[in-house]
Order: sequence, then C-alpha cells, then structure tokens
Amino acid sequence: MSDLRNVRRLTAYNRRVFERYERALKNWGWKEATRDRGIGHLTLKDTLVHILNVHEAWLVAVAQGRWDVFDQPGRRPQEVRSWIDLRKYRERVWQEVDVYLERLSENDLNRTVKAPWMLGKYALKDVFFQISFEQAHHLGEFIGAYWQADRRPPKMTWIENLPGSSRSA
Repeated sequence: MSDLRNVRRLTAYNRRVFERYERALKNWGWKEATRDRGIGHLTLKDTLVHILNVHEAWLVAVAQGRWDVFDQPGRRPQEVRSWIDLRKYRERVWQEVDVYLERLSENDLNRTVKAPWMLGKYALKDVFFQISFEQAHHLGEFIGAYWQADRRPPKMTWIENLPGSSRSA
C-alpha cells in the first residue's frame, strides 16, 4: 500500500474519531463542554479546538506555507463560543485538508518541511503521524474526563472508526 493511501486513510480516521468525540460532547451540553476540567487545554471544547488547530497548523500552514491561517478569525478557543462556531471552524479545517489531500502526490510526502515552533526539519509524511499522535494524546485527556464523570467515552479504535474497514462479527 502506498504512503499516500496510508496518509489519506489515517486522515480519514482522525476526522471520523474527532467528529465522534464532538458529537459525544454535544450530548453533555455547552456548559459541561466549557467547564474547566484541569486537563491540558482546561476544557473539552478547548481541547477539540486545539486538535483542529493542530490539523490546520501542520497541513495548511506548514505543509502549504499558508501562514495567514494563524490570523484568521474563529480559530482561537476564546472565539469559539457555541456549537455553531465549533462546527464552522471544523468545516473550514476539514475543507482545507480535503483540498490539500486531493492534490497531494506520493512524491510530495518526501518533501522536507519545517514548523517554526519545533527544532529540525521533517518529511511531510511524518507530519501526518505527528498530527495523529497529538490528537490521540488529547483524546486520552477526554477519555480521562469521561471516566471521572463515570461515563463511557466514545470509541477511538482504528478498526471501528476507519471508513471502509472490514471486520468480522
């Protein structure tokens, strides 16, 4: 299987899991979503915003050199004041990612990129793993918050969330 197909599958998985966690959080209501839980980004809503920031920073700014995204409104946690704001930001990020993935080539994945907030340079294909692992780490905070509230967290396993995966009963 090609690296390009794998990064597309990984991105589809990340998106599906993100949206599953967003839907689950909506069931808690805005007040609970914005309550300080003492996690890395304090609230579960801010954690979701951060995960979107990560996708946007790496796949729009770093990968495409579109540094202007950092100046766009609606991407900072304090600017996301409702489920509608979160949905608008999510849709904007996924649209940008989709457009980029559509024109991405196998050769592009070997291109060297640099994020100013990190040391070194890296192959673009490694950026997809960076995003995935960071999302997983932050969803681990979500899972802990669910456990503390005596609730069952959404599933985030690869097989159960990968579109088109085959599994036996």
